[in-house]
Amino acid sequence: MINKELLKGSTPLLILAMLEKRDMYGYEMITEIEQASAGIFQFKEGTLYPLLHALEADGLIVSYWSEGVGARRRKYYRITPRGGSRLAERKEEWTTYRTAVERVLGEGQA
Repeated sequence: MINKELLKGSTPLLILAMLEKRDMYGYEMITEIEQASAGIFQFKEGTLYPLLHALEADGLIVSYWSEGVGARRRKYYRITPRGGSRLAERKEEWTTYRTAVERVLGEGQA
């Protein structure tokens, strides 16, 4: 199981990365992230939607209503140009962080 604090810090990055691929509705993001992570990341709607609202308030994503399968209306989310820039920044930060952790872990095992 992944530490909740570690997961909490990376969740906005995961959401923006999913929306960079295509517009999605909330439950779709939950299932896509779970599948892409081989079940490691499992979000509840109560966790996801407050994050989506915060990202939207920050201008990183926008939402819109659209007809889904079976004519059911769904609220879709789309990444904004500002969100794309933030995603690029966070990816770079994540790469730097991951590299540093791997170096420390590698040195600790030598």
